[in-house]
Amino acid sequence: MKLEKRVMDYIESQSNEAKSLLMTLARIPAPSHFEQKRAEFCLEWLKRAGAQNAYIDSAINVIYPVGNTDGYVNVICAHSDVVFSDTEELPLREENGKLFCPGIGDNSANVTALLIAARYIAQNELTPAEGGLLIVINSAEEGLGNLKGTRKLVEDYAGRIREFISFDSSDNAVITKAVGSKRYRVEIKTEGGHSYNGFGNRNAIYYLSSLIHTLYDMRVPDVGKTSFNVGVIKGGTSVNTIAQQAEMLYEFRSDEPNALTIMQTHFQEAISYYRTKGIEVNFELIGDRPCSGDVDEERMKALTERAVTAVKNHFGKEPQLAPGSTDCNIPLSLGIPAVCLGCYSGKGAHTREEYVQTDSLFKGLKVALEVTLGYFN
Repeated sequence: MKLEKRVMDYIESQSNEAKSLLMTLARIPAPSHFEQKRAEFCLEWLKRAGAQNAYIDSAINVIYPVGNTDGYVNVICAHSDVVFSDTEELPLREENGKLFCPGIGDNSANVTALLIAARYIAQNELTPAEGGLLIVINSAEEGLGNLKGTRKLVEDYAGRIREFISFDSSDNAVITKAVGSKRYRVEIKTEGGHSYNGFGNRNAIYYLSSLIHTLYDMRVPDVGKTSFNVGVIKGGTSVNTIAQQAEMLYEFRSDEPNALTIMQTHFQEAISYYRTKGIEVNFELIGDRPCSGDVDEERMKALTERAVTAVKNHFGKEPQLAPGSTDCNIPLSLGIPAVCLGCYSGKGAHTREEYVQTDSLFKGLKVALEVTLGYFN
């Protein structure tokens, strides 16, 4: 799709605005489940842009309905949360043609591109060619957010979502397959005691370490790509105390449902083994992301080609088709065609040294407008 001159004129007029908007947005703290400040900023920005019917739902999704949304709808979203737990303003700096800030690419730059696209639609009072369109700045995509925002969206529009597009991550890949995962909080409790007087009592840290060793001894299934990870360990009281309690956060993920089942079986067998030793082992499922379901191949192919073409047109390279864990997991698991693509160039996602190439923002606006305007005449 070649962008019309009036669209290109609009994009060129927004270049400085996009950079300024990103620098403001990226500073606003937005841990998963606590995106209210960023959501309120986006809502106010949209209303000033002419999207008077935009609103925030109970899941902290900012939703701008376009056209008749009483029937089927298409969805274009970008998640507002970042992986960092900061509750104060996030640190931002600019140097050597780059903007540095935790979460600036994943996913502030994509939110910026979607907001600029939404303003074009609102200012020109565009109506989708068919059905309705939901432009959504959604919540809780990262980590233990567990895709809360998208789950709420799919619940509210059950059976009516025809296609789903997510702006997330950079320009390197288009995500077309869902990587499912299970995430657990695992706790071990023992009698503990004084490190000298109680020597010989069982130590929760030791048994947690042993459990981790057992889980890491497993060979992952050969089907698809499967991984596992212990990401957080906590426990103990002091250097001279035999730990009574220790816990970890553990996940396993795969792009194949059968592999997830195998990993689940191994996890449960490991827990059972340690319980037979008389150890108290408690676990809680804190994250559950599904793999892809049965999606119509032709519709999925057409949507993928739209996304790939937009990236090629404006970033001048062929993005890799890859599996991933994104907001698309939920619609894909329900058989809804869904793809995820990025609207910026940069590196360091999920690190505090993340950066965005400033000159890529202009290209990203073109990608966002091309993909979004595909639903209009």
